[in-house]
Amino acid sequence: MMKITICAALLASAGISVTAIARSKPSMPASSQARDCFEAAKKSQELPQSLRVCDAALAEADLPTAERAATLINRGIVNMQAKQLEAAIADFDAAIALHPETAEGYINKGVALLRKGDRNREAVAMLSEGIDRGPQKPAVAYFTRGIANEALGRTRDAYDDYSRAAQLAPDWAEPAVELQRFQTVRRKTAEV
Repeated sequence: MMKITICAALLASAGISVTAIARSKPSMPASSQARDCFEAAKKSQELPQSLRVCDAALAEADLPTAERAATLINRGIVNMQAKQLEAAIADFDAAIALHPETAEGYINKGVALLRKGDRNREAVAMLSEGIDRGPQKPAVAYFTRGIANEALGRTRDAYDDYSRAAQLAPDWAEPAVELQRFQTVRRKTAEV
C-alpha cells in the first residue's frame, strides 16, 4: 500500500492534475470556475471546498466538451485525494466518455484502480490505454504501470516500465530507485 500512496503523491507532484485534453489547447481552462477546479486539484488541500468548486464548474451549461472532460478529470483527482475512489472512477469514466482521446482520463482511472488494490489488471489496461494515447507525463504513466505490473507479479513487465520511465525522465529519482531492486540474470541459451 505504501508504494501506491507514493505513486498518488508522485502523480500530483508531476502535474497529472494539470490536465490538457488536446495538445493544441492550453492546460489552463478558459472558464474561471473550471480554472478554479484545475487549481483545486493541483493544490490537494481543503478537499470539501475543492469538490464544491469543481461541482460549480461542472454546473456551467456552456462549458465546452473538452473543458468539461478536463474538469471531470480534475474533480476525479480531488475525489481521489479525498479517498473517494468510486466517485473518482465515475468522474474519469465520464471524462473518457465525453472525450475518449484524452490520455489523462485513462491514466488517472488506472491510478484510482491501483489505489483500490483489488483491480490491478484493470489498472494495467487503463494505464496502457493512456500510454497509447500519448500522455503529457509519459514517465509517470510508465512508472505507475510498473507498480501495477509488480503488484500482479509481472516482474519483467514492471522492470521494463520502470526502465522506460527512467529513460523518459532521467532526472527523476524514483524510477532509478525502483530499478535498483532488480537483478538481471543472463541465461545460456541452447545453441542450434
